[in-house]
Amino acid sequence: MRRESIHRTACRIAAVVVAAVSMSASAYAQAAGCASLPKYAELKAALAAATSAETSGLNNQMWGTIVDRDGTVCAVAFTGKSRDSQWLGSRAIAAQKANTANAFGLDSGSSSAGSGQAKGLALSTANLYSAVQPGGSLFGLQFSNPVDTTVAYRGAGASFGTANDPMVGGRIGGVNVFGGGLALFAAGQKMVGGLGVSGDTSCADHMIAWRTRNGLKLDHLAGVGGVSGDPMRPDNIIFDIGANGQSAGGFGHPKCLMTGDQTKLPPVIQ
Repeated sequence: MRRESIHRTACRIAAVVVAAVSMSASAYAQAAGCASLPKYAELKAALAAATSAETSGLNNQMWGTIVDRDGTVCAVAFTGKSRDSQWLGSRAIAAQKANTANAFGLDSGSSSAGSGQAKGLALSTANLYSAVQPGGSLFGLQFSNPVDTTVAYRGAGASFGTANDPMVGGRIGGVNVFGGGLALFAAGQKMVGGLGVSGDTSCADHMIAWRTRNGLKLDHLAGVGGVSGDPMRPDNIIFDIGANGQSAGGFGHPKCLMTGDQTKLPPVIQ
């Protein structure tokens, strides 16, 4: 009896600890940079509108994730009827893309003592594809920050993509090097986090992420540095990979099935 009583007590303590950790993660997410970023309902609405508006790709349903400037997951959403209406593997990929865009973006606050980026620098995950290939200027970057699988796959599957997604409040990490991840810039060209979208071709992912960011009004990138050559779309996807498989500018991305016209995406705002 004594042994059974000790076992029951231990189980109760474990349950309390798990609940406390879950609550503290959620509280942390709200206390951190997530408090000023779009919430679940806003992300879901913007993602759904962007998915409907984009006509390129495979016409799949999508996953979307927002992280704050510290890489904390703030919101996870999907567009379909249920969590298995879109590729299940894309939930973690969307979060990975959000982390990447946030991790390798800068605003003008990076500039001091003659170093840094005076105008900031926004790199979409699409911009990284060629740079990380063998011989590229960022070769190996994709292996530098592994995904934290305990954050990516914890919790009940029934909560995935809801306001209570178990990833919220955690830092998933990871580096993704194809289209679908964009830095988030608030008014004043202030970088505040990252957005990741996944579920279709990587080109369509980029287009839908772009439209989602525009819908959230977190595309204040006019004047921010980028590599696309288009000042009104500084972190846009670049299709300059030639027949030799090389990107002319070093930041190109392959075309996909039914690739859309990236030059028709909404321009960024001041």
